[in-house]
Amino acid sequence: MNQANPSSESPLLLEQLDSQGILTLTLNRPKQFNALSEAMLDALQSALHNVDERVRVIVIAASGKAFCAGHDLREMRSHVDEAQGGERWQRELFDKCCRFMQTLTELPQPVIARVQGLATAAGCQLVANCDLAVAADHCQFGVSGVNLGLFCSTPSVALSRNLSRKRAFQMLVTGEFINAETALDWGLINRHVPDEQLDAAISVLCEQICKKSQVAIATGKTLFYKQLESPLAEAYALASEAMACNMMSEDASEGIDAFFDKREPQWKHR
Repeated sequence: MNQANPSSESPLLLEQLDSQGILTLTLNRPKQFNALSEAMLDALQSALHNVDERVRVIVIAASGKAFCAGHDLREMRSHVDEAQGGERWQRELFDKCCRFMQTLTELPQPVIARVQGLATAAGCQLVANCDLAVAADHCQFGVSGVNLGLFCSTPSVALSRNLSRKRAFQMLVTGEFINAETALDWGLINRHVPDEQLDAAISVLCEQICKKSQVAIATGKTLFYKQLESPLAEAYALASEAMACNMMSEDASEGIDAFFDKREPQWKHR
């Protein structure tokens, strides 16, 4: 994906693809703690829409001290006049955010959250919605909208699909924050590391994924989310079909031959 170098004023920075096919999207509103404004959501959706097959892994990072403090409350608060279409604007904003979150899941490429600071409300939702998440040790996570009289309903969708029901509901109704150690224990993140090791940890994870067959990863991610929402029998039927199709791919043949030949596979799709 060829992108011009954006200015520092852009709400989203796109880093050029590296040799492995890793694309980094950096939330870039540090003074607003990377709040998800309408403009930022538009930029994120556009970036994901333009992802092509050369991209192997997408990393969502952030500038400044916070990963993402959720929606832009000042922007939201300025659109509450019903006479001026306030409710319609709010609905369109949340619909836009929900489309973005679903696109993360629908992409064939794994998406990794690189969490370097506070992740709250829709920011916590973003962490939960990414396929994988690595955080710095000092990070804090919360869905604290309830403290402002605004229950985090949309974040609850992603949160309840990562944490146990009672732990998710506890965070939602108390507004309390959890640290990185608890987030790991509860299933919100995959790993936490010292701040100075965050980039190295992300690089290792990306490298592990990029060594694998792109066909297998894409097939597997699609099936993973489909079966999660299906009854058991249907989930197994979907999984069986996915494995049969995957088995007929050139990469599967190459991988099995390489295993028997005791050599590294040479993926056709990489």
